[in-house]
Amino acid sequence: MSPGEVAAIMFGVFAILILLRIPVSFALGLACIPILLIDPRLTPFLLINEMWKSYNAFILLAVPFFLLAANLMNSAGITERLVSLARATVGHLPGGLGHINVMVSMLFAGISGSSTADAAGIGSLLIPAMKKQGYDTEFSVAITACSSVMGVIIPPSIMMVVWGGLMSVSIGGLFLAGVVPGALIAIFMMGTVLIYAKARIYPIYQRASFKEFLQAFGKSVFALVTPAIIVGGIVGGIFTPTEASVVAVIYSAILGGVVYRTIGAKEFPKVLYNSARLAAISLFCIGTASAFGWLLAYFRVPQALVDFISGYGTSIATTGLLIAISFLLIGMFIDAIPAIIILGTILLPLAESVGMHPIHFAIIGVISLAFGLVTPPYGLCLLISCSIGGIAVSKALKDVAALLLPLLILLGLVILFPEMILFLPRWLTPQFM
Repeated sequence: MSPGEVAAIMFGVFAILILLRIPVSFALGLACIPILLIDPRLTPFLLINEMWKSYNAFILLAVPFFLLAANLMNSAGITERLVSLARATVGHLPGGLGHINVMVSMLFAGISGSSTADAAGIGSLLIPAMKKQGYDTEFSVAITACSSVMGVIIPPSIMMVVWGGLMSVSIGGLFLAGVVPGALIAIFMMGTVLIYAKARIYPIYQRASFKEFLQAFGKSVFALVTPAIIVGGIVGGIFTPTEASVVAVIYSAILGGVVYRTIGAKEFPKVLYNSARLAAISLFCIGTASAFGWLLAYFRVPQALVDFISGYGTSIATTGLLIAISFLLIGMFIDAIPAIIILGTILLPLAESVGMHPIHFAIIGVISLAFGLVTPPYGLCLLISCSIGGIAVSKALKDVAALLLPLLILLGLVILFPEMILFLPRWLTPQFM
């Protein structure tokens, strides 16, 4: 079979299964079976074998541990402390709770590394509060969902851990490269909130005194040092990303159980169960997606794509645009982790063929896939936020589109000006570059 025939069969079967509402993790595995049955050189047992090989990676242990750390932080009441700090910092701006929402998402992103934990934890607290203060429900839901995408861009990021492990890219370098775009997303979104607040006359808080700011900062300082411990430890070579995830769990448990005393013995089993359930879903997706990607590579589909595109003499900018569009499209239908495994491995040779830096390629992919968290039909963060707000997804789409515009602008800047994200890792950790 030619690469085109294999790609048509596998992606065609996968698309049909998705339309039939088969879970993505199962659809990826089932889409491999026709090829395994058609080609006499292959057997269906290869599916299990490739899945097993994909799990034999020490770096993947970081996924369940970072998820557990995020859930522990949520259960420890960290969100309420971050809200108090954000209120003392930006609550006096027009549309105060909208700015607080964005700032809390930015701070929590540096702690959890998970956008879904961000949307669930912050949304359950701020969406009802915003509705109570007279904010439109659609806007409250949209700003919560859109700001939560910072969870996968600002370090530590579970998506970057998976990307770095699978693509052999420095995770410390990826973390540093995510700092600038993460901060810019927050600034751009707060600018959009300001426009909304002026147009709809949203309420504001009284400006906090310096004493109130210090009190709020003091209550949240232990949580704020979490990213410094995790990212600083990885960048400084003190521990590996997997070891950092364990450190994050231990620190979160001590913070919630000993320092704040907000997590009792009864809450721990529930947190462990929820974390294990989420980790199992993600890791099973990694297995089936790895088998899917291996089959594509076996039939030289990535090389065929590079040969096709290279005839047009693409530059780094045009290749970056093509990569972004590809990730934007696939991110609308499947979770980010299988998208990285399948599409990332296909597009990596294309990025290498034009001399694109691996970290530049990764950040384009991560930001593009972040859109998928808030765009239907997948849009997991949007679904979570709409569920909390009690509205249909369709009602929030107009405000979501307006709030995603800054993210699109940022993506364009990252594609056109790679030094914007590469200067920080080159400056602080040239050994990672």
